[in-house]
Amino acid sequence: MSFIIYPAIDIRDGKCVRLVQGDYNQETIYNENPLAVAEEWEAQGGQWIHLVDLDGAKAGHPVNDKLIGEIAKSVKVPVQVGGGLRTEEDVDRLLSLGVSRVILGTAAIEDRAFVQKLLAKHGEKVAIGIDARDGLVATRGWLETSAVKAEDLAVQLAEHGARTFIFTDISRDGMMGGPNVEAIVRLAQVSGQTVIASGGVSQTSDLQKLAAEQTNGVGGAIVGKALYTGSIQLNDALELVKE
Repeated sequence: MSFIIYPAIDIRDGKCVRLVQGDYNQETIYNENPLAVAEEWEAQGGQWIHLVDLDGAKAGHPVNDKLIGEIAKSVKVPVQVGGGLRTEEDVDRLLSLGVSRVILGTAAIEDRAFVQKLLAKHGEKVAIGIDARDGLVATRGWLETSAVKAEDLAVQLAEHGARTFIFTDISRDGMMGGPNVEAIVRLAQVSGQTVIASGGVSQTSDLQKLAAEQTNGVGGAIVGKALYTGSIQLNDALELVKE
């Protein structure tokens, strides 16, 4: 398995933005046209595109799905999408729009039967997004923290067919302080599945540290802010993790 860098496009009000630690009041708009951004990351060699419907995460249902469908059809690389996916109809619709993988987050805590049903129905097209604050799973666009341990959730869902987890340590997100490598590796090891790191990747050395853990189940990293501020150049980073 090769280590994959996932350029992140967070969509709010139809624009490409970044939030600090999931705070909707701390927003930076990077580009008015997320489709152009996706095409640029593809042109630079991106193997996947990671999309987040921030409006959807808050509303509890997809809001920017028309735009997401346009992006999925316009780029040739696969697209994964998270944010507000809490019904089977919404998941089916996004997959029918050309999305390759959907990410279930809040639903994994609040409606376990629903997640198990979708894992049975769509298999590897479903990834589980585990966003943790101090080791406990956060839900509803990070507005709430549950009493469930991230590692316990991963083990339980792996038993029901989850093969890909996307792990975010909220304290690291958008802070450019480096990812929580230990927690990411531990999650991969206890679940026995692939974990994609998210949050805190700020320089190419962070990606090298994560790529060095491939044999421990770390399958890739989602990179957002660092690409937009220029502290990571995608084409350079792709070359480095190949080495």
